[in-house]
Amino acid sequence: MSLRDKHVLLIISGGIAAYKTAIIASTLRKQGAQVKCVMTKHATEFITPLTLREISGNPVAVSMFADVPEFHVEHIALAEWAHVVLVAPATANIIGKAANGVADDMATTVLMATTAPVMVCPAMNTNMWNNKIVQRNVQILKDCGYTIMQPDSGVLACGTVGAGRLPAPERIIEALEYVADERKELCGQKVIVTAGGTREALDPVRYIGNHSSGRMGFAIARAAAKCGADVTLVAAPTDLVTPFKVNRVDVMTTGEMKEAVDRLYDDANIVIKAAAVADYRPAVRAQQKIKKNDDKLTLNLVKNDDILFSLGQRKGNRILVGFAAETTDVIKYGKGKVAKKNLDMLVANDITAEGAGFKGTTNIGAFIYPDGTVEEQPLMSKDELAERIIDRVIDIYNKKNL
Repeated sequence: MSLRDKHVLLIISGGIAAYKTAIIASTLRKQGAQVKCVMTKHATEFITPLTLREISGNPVAVSMFADVPEFHVEHIALAEWAHVVLVAPATANIIGKAANGVADDMATTVLMATTAPVMVCPAMNTNMWNNKIVQRNVQILKDCGYTIMQPDSGVLACGTVGAGRLPAPERIIEALEYVADERKELCGQKVIVTAGGTREALDPVRYIGNHSSGRMGFAIARAAAKCGADVTLVAAPTDLVTPFKVNRVDVMTTGEMKEAVDRLYDDANIVIKAAAVADYRPAVRAQQKIKKNDDKLTLNLVKNDDILFSLGQRKGNRILVGFAAETTDVIKYGKGKVAKKNLDMLVANDITAEGAGFKGTTNIGAFIYPDGTVEEQPLMSKDELAERIIDRVIDIYNKKNL
């Protein structure tokens, strides 16, 4: 999913974060979107219309009564042109006006006139953001169908530490993709996705783990959310940012992951277990750092519960998808796992193949089904593979629910 050929109307209100809209507009154009900008009068104090005109390649509307020959009835023409509207930064002022039907300048008039999906990115002082009136207005916009992207927390321009920062441009654009072209195939479905590599502590310093980055699982969670699913991502340690509209539960060990998945399982319709879990854990975790006193160290390990196997035993009408990272006989071992673990689909890959495996941004694999069918997948980005996985899950869901 992308914003290529989409008409993005960027409405900029008068907050200090307005300067970031230059990056947003530039990135959108690089992705193939057409961009037009509308600014409030106060926004022009932070970034000039000329700057945004040069970056967007289109005239910038500020005044209701300016002579802009490229527009007809300006606010109506812009409102009808837009495929999606992005309000960033959204101050308390413009949020309040929109929530209460005030249309007293070009920006708010366009908002009143558009029928396109609208995403609002609030940015303001923490105390203003937490104000009950502002929160009431935000809720009104939500009730009216606007998508609200929660502000980030951190050090604000005023020196306050707390919520109120405009999210990074790349995160805003990722979220905008959902709003502009959200699919509905999994609307109402509860999806669990596991991701990353679990860690089993040997002592307070060391652990048994693997090379999983979590990228594949995060991409799957993102793809499922874009199809309208209610997604919970159970994530082992990773530095990755939680995808938009995805709930996240952080875990460390295989046992913690099993507990988290078990808590969610009764309400789930679809489970995609992409995590690389540790199969064994130390029988005893050393309370102090193990010293290197001897030339050899013998570890006593015990087997962890097989999460996927236990889920398959009580699958019911759920869809259960597993992953298998192998180094030899990928298809043979994969077919065995599909049968043993009662799966609807297995994504198997040879992690020794170039472009496949952990840490990278690409992957190669094969989809294996209970009837023995194998669908080979060529080298592609993990995001592309994730979308294919979700497409197959949708096919399986539709067949089960005819």
